[in-house]
Amino acid sequence: MLEAIGLSQQDEAVYDALVRRAQATISELVQDSHLPESAIRRGLRSLTDLGLATRSAGRPVRYVAVSPDSGLEAVLREREAGLHDVRLHIRTLMKMYQAGTRFAHPGELIEVISGRDEVNQHWVRMQQNTHAQMRGFDRPPYAAPQAHTESNHVEIALLQRGVKYRVIYDKSALELPGWRDDVAAGLRHGEQARIAEVPMKLAISDDRLAMLPLLRSGDDAVTASYLIHPSPLLDALVALFEVTWERAVPVQLRSPAAGELSEDEARLLALLASGATDKAASRALGWSERTVQRHVTKLMLRVGAQTRFQIAMEATRRGWI
Repeated sequence: MLEAIGLSQQDEAVYDALVRRAQATISELVQDSHLPESAIRRGLRSLTDLGLATRSAGRPVRYVAVSPDSGLEAVLREREAGLHDVRLHIRTLMKMYQAGTRFAHPGELIEVISGRDEVNQHWVRMQQNTHAQMRGFDRPPYAAPQAHTESNHVEIALLQRGVKYRVIYDKSALELPGWRDDVAAGLRHGEQARIAEVPMKLAISDDRLAMLPLLRSGDDAVTASYLIHPSPLLDALVALFEVTWERAVPVQLRSPAAGELSEDEARLLALLASGATDKAASRALGWSERTVQRHVTKLMLRVGAQTRFQIAMEATRRGWI
């Protein structure tokens, strides 16, 4: 039981015998514990070193057990302080390790993964190994055949565990069937989502690993990807994400209050605020472009706006988006 604080099983047997008597001579402890005298002496040295026993003056020499609540608590506090120092030192060592790996073996800083299944497996594993947060640019095409037609179950599980997700969706993703419902599910579980024009697909796990899909013009699926390990390139990708995040438009998919907006109007307003074109909005909503334009005109008249930008501003002021 007490091995965690540095006592062997024999030391603990000596301690148990001493606690039962409160104070005892070596011969009494030999008699009680049935251990050889050499083991008793070793055990008593360990106990006095840890502050769990004291040695009295006089003859014969007697050993006195320190009250277990104060003695053991003091040892535990010392161990906990030591572990805290070790944790702090781990951070220093990790900084040294990362600095060393950035340039020691440049060829190992970037891996190439090929094959749709292999890319998917690395994507799932990368998320599962994340401790603090995932960051990413999301845009078509996708390695997973389901794309946004169903939620990322790994993300939902990690959000519930406390891992942060910050995702910037490209405007082109707004046209995908099921995108709104998928993102709404993520938002309900704590995902932070924004919309902008992003230059590529990207996923960053903590500050230690990034996935950068390898896409050529015309590709309709992700079949290869780079894995970027700690390096100046990874630092640059993290910086790119943060700059884009600051400039992106937050995704807000609020349900309208009764009598304020229809569900369709709320969905259209969210798309307009994100900068979606009539074509993108029509695809996302399953409407014709003419229907989108008709609804936009109705919203302009309703809020007294002259432009789409004014619609979004007024809708925000009224708390609709």
